[in-house]
Amino acid sequence: MSFLRRRSATPAGPDFDVLAMDPGDWPGNLGAGLLPAPDGSCQGVFLRYDLFGNRGPAMIIGNLPEGSPARDVPEGEVPFEVAQLLLALENDEEVTVVGAEDVPVLQGDNLLVVRRLKLSESRISCVQFDRSDNVLVTIASWDRPITEDLYALLKPLPAELFRQG
Repeated sequence: MSFLRRRSATPAGPDFDVLAMDPGDWPGNLGAGLLPAPDGSCQGVFLRYDLFGNRGPAMIIGNLPEGSPARDVPEGEVPFEVAQLLLALENDEEVTVVGAEDVPVLQGDNLLVVRRLKLSESRISCVQFDRSDNVLVTIASWDRPITEDLYALLKPLPAELFRQG
């Protein structure tokens, strides 16, 4: 996605554009979490969208740059975002990845290769794709299928959203 670019590094927020749905476009509650490294750099951002009235999130979107330890998941284990979704839902059953399929998706003038993960818990939908700046985007959704329409809603969020202050 050519509109994405690296930002200059700042210890208070991510040093990359965070691709997600604009909070103003989402009718529920939004929470954001940063994954800090010991040097203060940002090793990832995940956004938690809650449509269930604080009973748990409907969706988590993660943005993990190249080198982020949260990207290193052993084969068969769920991505970081799925684990965060299960934790937020207080669901402690073991969930594993049982398959994956790469699907081409046309997004404007860009072609995304979206990896659809099939999980042992059928109520969770999960997709992943790599951006042109080597940031891995993972979308995990509870009890809602992830359709191609969702990709049209994704856009970079302003850096000010993640600044401490």
